[in-house]
Amino acid sequence: MSVNTASSPPPLAFGDLQGCHDAFHHLLAKAAPTPNTPLWFAGDLINRGPSSLACLRDVIEFGQRAVMVLGNHELHLLAIAAGTQRLRKGDTISEILAAPDAADLIDWLRHRPLAHYQNGMLMVHAGVLPQWDLALTLELAHELEQALRGPNWRTCIAQLSQPTPARWHHGLSGDERLRIIAHTLTRIRFCNPEGGLEFHAKGEPDTAPPGYMPWFEVPGRRTSELTVIFGHWAALGLLLRDKLCALDSGCVWGKQLSAITLNAEPSKRTLTQVTCPITSG
Repeated sequence: MSVNTASSPPPLAFGDLQGCHDAFHHLLAKAAPTPNTPLWFAGDLINRGPSSLACLRDVIEFGQRAVMVLGNHELHLLAIAAGTQRLRKGDTISEILAAPDAADLIDWLRHRPLAHYQNGMLMVHAGVLPQWDLALTLELAHELEQALRGPNWRTCIAQLSQPTPARWHHGLSGDERLRIIAHTLTRIRFCNPEGGLEFHAKGEPDTAPPGYMPWFEVPGRRTSELTVIFGHWAALGLLLRDKLCALDSGCVWGKQLSAITLNAEPSKRTLTQVTCPITSG
C-alpha cells in the first residue's frame, strides 16, 4: 500500500510493459512527460516480452518518480527466486535471475506496493472485490506487503500458490487471507456479487461464466466513486471511463502499449499509444 497526497503534475500511467523495452521507450518519447511528472506502472513490467531485465532496470532508475504496483508476473518471479516455483514455458525472466545484482533486484520488487492511492485514484494490477472499499483495499494490500517485505517472505510466497478460497469474507485469516488478497489484486477478472472469484476465464467480458461478471461491473461496488487504474486483462483491452482506466492493451501480443495522463478531470486526460510488434525488444 502507498498513499501520496503531494502536489505534482498529473501522473502518467502505463499499461503492462511485459518486457517490451523498445515499445516503452517509444511511448515515453511520444508522451514526453516533464521531468517531474510521476510515472505510474500498473504491474507486470516483466515476462513474455524479450527485455524484462531492461524494463525493470529502467523503472528502478526513475527512483521515487516511479510508482509501481506488483503484478502476477512479479509474484511469479519472486516465487522462482524463493525456490518455490520453476520457470514456465514462455518465461523471459531468466536474465533477471542471472544478473549479478539479482538479489538487489528481488529485494526492490519485494518492497513494491500492491495498491497505490492518490487524489481519488487507486492503482492496482488487476482489480478489487466489490465488497472492498478504499480503506479495506489499502489495509489488505498492506498486510500482504508486510509479509513479502519481512524475513519470512519465502514462506509467504510459497503458500500463495496453494488453492485460493472461493469467496472473500471478513473471517478469513492466516495464509488463506493472504492468498485471496494476492490473487484478487493481481489476477481478478471475473467475480460474482457475493465476492466469489473465478480465475479460469480469461477472455473478453462477454465470456464470463454464468453468475459472474467483470469485477468492475458488479452493482454496488464499494470503490465505484474512485478512479481505478489497472492492467492485467489483455483480452479486455483499453477501456477508459470517467472512473475506470484499463490500460493493458496487449503490447506483448503485438497490439499497443498505452499510457494516460491521469488528470482529475476525465475530459482533460490524454491517451498516448504506440504499436508493439511482437518482435519489439
